[in-house]
Amino acid sequence: MHPTAALILWSSAVIAVQYLAYPPLAAFAVLLSVQLGVLRVWLGFVYRARWLLLTLWLILAYNTPGEAYADLVWAPTYEGIAEASLHAVRLLVVLGCLSWLLVRLGRDGMLAGLWGALAPARACGLDSERLLVRLALVLERLQAPPEKGAWRRLLHTTPDFAVGSAVVRLEYPAWRARDAWPVLLACLLLLGVALT
Repeated sequence: MHPTAALILWSSAVIAVQYLAYPPLAAFAVLLSVQLGVLRVWLGFVYRARWLLLTLWLILAYNTPGEAYADLVWAPTYEGIAEASLHAVRLLVVLGCLSWLLVRLGRDGMLAGLWGALAPARACGLDSERLLVRLALVLERLQAPPEKGAWRRLLHTTPDFAVGSAVVRLEYPAWRARDAWPVLLACLLLLGVALT
């Protein structure tokens, strides 16, 4: 699959997930988890996002108006629990979509896909090369997990801007007719969500 087609498919899946209920979300999750290598990366993302998931759930559960759970004053509302749980599941599926994209393309493939997706912006005068170089540096930096307490050291020292690759190499494969199928699937997915 062409990197740009994969990126378009991923983008439409992330948008569509925001409008799905539990049964389609479960089907989506099963479809993602059977892909080779995705489950391991996905579980890593879920582990890293555990505090975000908990915070999201608590904020939505306690700030959605409705009837208090078991008539307890300090408890979240039934409506809040339902809304928070649905959004947490949606975030989990989005993390699964990101896992699929990373396993499918890798860092270099993501950069190539973004290069292709930004082609119309380059025609309008946007400097997408700078964006790609910065994204490449960020992705390179994220390859290795930070040491414990690295954020404190970062606050007290001058950052070393010389760290990172001096050259970003980009391989952009030619677009073939079969690469149009994922884009067509993405359009149908968004159309299906829009009509429901």
